[in-house]
Amino acid sequence: MVLRIISDVFVAVGAFFALAGVVGLLRMPDAYTRMQSSTNIVTLGLLGAVIGGLLHAIGVVVEGNPTLGWTQFVKIAIVGFFAILTNPIAAHSICKAAYKHGVRPDKDFACDKYGEDEFDE
Repeated sequence: MVLRIISDVFVAVGAFFALAGVVGLLRMPDAYTRMQSSTNIVTLGLLGAVIGGLLHAIGVVVEGNPTLGWTQFVKIAIVGFFAILTNPIAAHSICKAAYKHGVRPDKDFACDKYGEDEFDE
């Protein structure tokens, strides 16, 4: 029972971060800050949901159904691992492609590391 409550709290925290990221997508002024908000949705929102799902799967094992619990655990862990691993890489690639295609924010960057690479092309 306690494990179920803890897993529900983690899922609720993940849902909160997903909601905050959606609000950020709607409110942010340019593509780069929107990309940061969308990265938060996947990274923090999914992380909370994955931890909650893993705890729920452990609860299924404890309740007496080890085969179902461990298969759920492995599936959730694999999905979470690959999503957390690939999301920052994809966000970086999308931002770099937007920069190369001339998408610029309204204000100048405080630090323009992408601009340093332009002379290499």
